[in-house]
Amino acid sequence: MSRIATPALAAAVSNAGGLGMLAVGRPTREAVLAELDTVAELTDRPVGAGFVVEFLDPAILEAVAERLPVVEFFWGRPDAGVLPDGPICGWQVGSVDEARQAIDAGCRYVIAQGVEAGGHVRGTLPLTELVPAVVEVADRAGVAVVAAGGIGTAADVRAALALGAHAVRIGTRFVATDESDAHERYVERLAAADADDTVLTEAFEVSWPNAPHRVLASCVAAAADAAPGPVAYVDEATGSTPLDRYGTRPPTRWTRGDIDAMAMYAGQGVGAVRGRVPVAALIAELMAELVGGAAT
Repeated sequence: MSRIATPALAAAVSNAGGLGMLAVGRPTREAVLAELDTVAELTDRPVGAGFVVEFLDPAILEAVAERLPVVEFFWGRPDAGVLPDGPICGWQVGSVDEARQAIDAGCRYVIAQGVEAGGHVRGTLPLTELVPAVVEVADRAGVAVVAAGGIGTAADVRAALALGAHAVRIGTRFVATDESDAHERYVERLAAADADDTVLTEAFEVSWPNAPHRVLASCVAAAADAAPGPVAYVDEATGSTPLDRYGTRPPTRWTRGDIDAMAMYAGQGVGAVRGRVPVAALIAELMAELVGGAAT
């Protein structure tokens, strides 16, 4: 959720009782430090940060590890040499072998990402197969397992916990929140979609090739119909930056142009999105349904 998961979103999730995560993409060190300052102003609860190993900047990792209690990694072979001292470290994995590597590297938790997940997808197994297999390995090592992929409702949460997961990760529903930086058109498209409207593809490969990702099928079609060259522009402090057709960046509030032709990441839990809501309301809804479901 790079460029979508703002400090406001991460802080709001933590303030509501979850663990909010900052998505560290490819920013400058100064930009990340500014985000950390904003998080500190918005919450005194724990917040974590996620890094894509392929684009990891050691200086930024060091700065984040000094300030946040949780740091996790994705898209790379788990390696003890990557893990910083101090924070609780986790690794998002797509296979049992990768989970074993993360445990051997010293991670205290692993995120088992099913193929139903939105955004970049590491593995090929559905959550119902991957989670129990990862739990079997992790339990022996005393390592917690977080289930991720296609989770959008309280029923999905209960199902993941029944598989043996200790916690769950929800992504797509939080794209459609007031605190997210997602473009309004992106949110509208999510609200109109269902699981069958997503597709696993490698279409949006500019700057990150050979990396499967799940998006709305409509944006793949729109990108195919778009003219070569930039499909949109994003207004930033440094000026207006052109965004290539088939680029990896999702449309944010600051984007203008052919929004429909940009990468609209969405997991198979997208059917639970009904429109933009505050983070606190979303978490309250999930918790109320979980408690109510458990009582019945």
